[in-house]
Amino acid sequence: MKNVEKNSFGAWWLAIRPKTLTGAAVPVVIALSAAFRDSGSFIWIPALLCLLFALFMQADANLVNDYFDCVDGLDTEERQGPERATSQGWVSLKAMRRAIVAVTLLSCMIGLPLILWGGYEMIWVGMACVAFCFLYTLFFSRRAFGDVLVLLFFGLVPVCATYYIQTNALTKELVMLSLACGMATDCMLVVNNYRDRETDIKVGKQTLATLMGAVPTRALFFLLGVAAVALSIPALESRWPWMGFYLAFHLYNTFLIYTLPEGSELNKLLEKTALSILCFGINVSVLLLI
Repeated sequence: MKNVEKNSFGAWWLAIRPKTLTGAAVPVVIALSAAFRDSGSFIWIPALLCLLFALFMQADANLVNDYFDCVDGLDTEERQGPERATSQGWVSLKAMRRAIVAVTLLSCMIGLPLILWGGYEMIWVGMACVAFCFLYTLFFSRRAFGDVLVLLFFGLVPVCATYYIQTNALTKELVMLSLACGMATDCMLVVNNYRDRETDIKVGKQTLATLMGAVPTRALFFLLGVAAVALSIPALESRWPWMGFYLAFHLYNTFLIYTLPEGSELNKLLEKTALSILCFGINVSVLLLI
């Protein structure tokens, strides 16, 4: 257990899980790259607001997850993943509740001006993001629907909404690229659930890993990365073979999920998967802009 002063900056930094924020930034960056490629223009203010909204919503989701998993008794002593702030006593429950309210309101304030560029339908998009920020932890992640929400809110919603705000249009290729982004990001959730499947079964939490077992979950991890590359092809056109940079990283991670000892050793793979998501975002964005 780390020696962290209660309610300190270090405690809050650990609570927001900064390594996961790349998953929130990547869809926005990909959408902005695609929008610039297709329209030849770039509007900085809504681009920055989209990025900040995504980052703050991801931080909010992490705080919500940290709080409710502690309150509902899902973070037991057998947990193999990174330590949680409230369960370890680094952040008090009262302080965490206040932080969740504050970050939620701040996220809404950041996102509200986007109606100036995307229209009033952006209100519905923002409301869905806030609602599912809570529903993910309270229901969907515990009923094996977490992967569906990742595809939606780390792929389809942020990529399409950001692109639409910049261009006021959507294309079939862009929608496929958004699903590719969601699949690449879902690899992180698959690793997380694969590592925790035994403890999740004990506390009654359902995930794809608890339902399918170890072997199909490892296969799913591999297939998600391959599918992410395949769905990127229409948007990248003749440049798609250069996605080999990401694919090589993903194949290395697939090797690790088959060879690393189970339990806390898989946290190493979790970190590498976060890096591979960043690699996916950089790889796609560069190819879109070339």
